[in-house]
Amino acid sequence: MSVKAIKPDSKIVLVIGGSGFVGRHLVEKLCSLGYTVRVFDLRTTFEHEKVTFYNGDLCNKQDLLKCMDNVDTVFHCATPSPLSNNKKVFLRVNVDGTKNVLDACFEKGVKNLILTSSASVVYSGSNIEHGDETLPYAKRPLDCYTQTKIQQEKLVLSANSESLKTIALRPHGIFGPRDPHMLPTTARLAAAGKTKFIIGKGINKVDFTYIDNVVYAHVLAAQQLQQKPEIAGNAYNITNNEPILFWEFMSRLLKGLGYAAPKYHLPYYFIYFLAFLVQIFVFIVSPFKTIRPTLTTMTVALAGTHHYYSCEKAASEFNYSPVVKLEDAIERTLQSVPELHNKHAKKVK
Repeated sequence: MSVKAIKPDSKIVLVIGGSGFVGRHLVEKLCSLGYTVRVFDLRTTFEHEKVTFYNGDLCNKQDLLKCMDNVDTVFHCATPSPLSNNKKVFLRVNVDGTKNVLDACFEKGVKNLILTSSASVVYSGSNIEHGDETLPYAKRPLDCYTQTKIQQEKLVLSANSESLKTIALRPHGIFGPRDPHMLPTTARLAAAGKTKFIIGKGINKVDFTYIDNVVYAHVLAAQQLQQKPEIAGNAYNITNNEPILFWEFMSRLLKGLGYAAPKYHLPYYFIYFLAFLVQIFVFIVSPFKTIRPTLTTMTVALAGTHHYYSCEKAASEFNYSPVVKLEDAIERTLQSVPELHNKHAKKVK
């Protein structure tokens, strides 16, 4: 990562969810900058000589307290996969777990808390163009993930005080090396021949955010929070600041993986209604069988509407600007996943 003006730091920081996608990248960057890093997660998925790992459950405050002695800043990145569609798990981790994090921070005298939130907290399926942080929370979230992320963000921002300064960062469409969702799902659907269709007219613009930019924003926000306490208690959009047509982005990923770009258009509202029926069916059979459909009202809305955001607030209040451009980000991501490339790519025209 080509990082601007981030100075080394020797303070102790804790990354909750540090074994996940965002968390691990953040841990590696913090180590390279000289921080003393601790990781708290359900399990340890990697090794690092400069990191102290703690395994535990967010919903057990005693587990959290064990790793918070002398911690200056907590980065709260833990969240279930948005694709899991398990309301009980979302509530347990995003809401109940976050309450425990806040209680533990106050009890141990942690000074700063940076939450990895989501731009989806203001999204309810309608177009958002140049959306800023004055937008209200979504009144009718399209999925349980968004609903609980709203509750989580409210908890964290309302906890801001003289003793614990809090910030919520709202990245959107995170992707990059070791991405466990976007690239693997895209490759799996392409291999199954399910990426031939465009939902809607294909003219909707969206934001995608490279993982290095997300990490940079977290470190920068934490350091600026100590210098500018007035930014505490705020939420900030974090994106690549390069809105792109959703279907152009997906086409570039597919072509880069060796698959054909989608070309057949399907009516947006018809597919949305179909996804709605699928969700009703999933709800009806849920007492007997767990089904995780790829087609949901949220995935259809994200594929067929505008949703891109302004980063002006983050730029003006703590000097955020992306350090990796979208073109380079896509190329780096594709190069990082040779195992996902189509083995029969030469046959694709």
